[in-house]
Amino acid sequence: MAATLGPLGWWQKWRRCLSARDGSRMLLLLLLLGSGQGPQQVGAGQTFEYLKREHSLSKPYQGEVPRPCFLRDWELQVHFKIHGQGKKNLHGDGLAIWYTKDRMQPGPVFGNMDKFVGLGVFVDTYPNEEKQQEAQKRRYSPGVQRVFPYISAMVNNGSLSYDHERDGRPTELGGCTAIVRNLHYDTFLVIRYVKRHLTIMMDIDGKHEWRDCIEVPGVRLPRGYYFGTSSITGDLSDNHDVISLKLFELTVERTPEEEKLHRDVFLPSVDNMKLPEMTAPLPPLSGLALFLIVFFSLVFSVFAIVIGIILYNKWQEQSRKRFY
Repeated sequence: MAATLGPLGWWQKWRRCLSARDGSRMLLLLLLLGSGQGPQQVGAGQTFEYLKREHSLSKPYQGEVPRPCFLRDWELQVHFKIHGQGKKNLHGDGLAIWYTKDRMQPGPVFGNMDKFVGLGVFVDTYPNEEKQQEAQKRRYSPGVQRVFPYISAMVNNGSLSYDHERDGRPTELGGCTAIVRNLHYDTFLVIRYVKRHLTIMMDIDGKHEWRDCIEVPGVRLPRGYYFGTSSITGDLSDNHDVISLKLFELTVERTPEEEKLHRDVFLPSVDNMKLPEMTAPLPPLSGLALFLIVFFSLVFSVFAIVIGIILYNKWQEQSRKRFY
């Protein structure tokens, strides 16, 4: 595996690059985003303007140690590059951007752990399901088939597995095609989280304009999670370069009703989307508790048997009286 890390300063000029070549596996986690005191309120008569290409937002936080992010409304800009020699889908596998409860734990989901807790945004470059369909001499209908590379998003409370064989279809919130390989200009991805509204946009055409990819309302993400990135290559190879990450705090005005509605949450979820509930295992019973359960069960059984015998005897007596 060939890897190159070249820091050039923090945030405004901070850059990192990591490449995976020759079919090796490549892992990268950049848990380097700082935390803040939360958004400031916009004064009366002012209007807030969302991200433009000129970065017309509050300046990014600076941090030199991994820290969780406590921002309420935020935006993450990712400057990346995916390139390699593979042709006609003979490359893989892709890049992921994370906002999760736990830091990096190597695993099968683009290099990170499965059943994560938080948000995952995936730039998937290899169509696993399509290749399986081709092997079975089956084809998608035009409305179902996806064109790769493909960007998708997933919210997980720790109960779901990412289905690599189906390219994450069963659990994705949405997605779009993103032709990002072997381009000769900069490619960017922006993830914005404002008032429980998740928006993902991309600038991959060299026009310095954001283009919509995914928009999902009702996304509930806790504060205090970690940002990071990871990528992986399997039998095929590609280079996944994360050039820079920039985190912005967004200043958003809320009404009193919105303040009540947008209270902090403790487990990721999506409105109108049922995620399996996480059930904690029951603690083992103590010896005394087990004895009491067995004892009262026996007492109840004996009591039920005695009542049954009494009722049966009375029924027999009434039956004999009817014959006389």
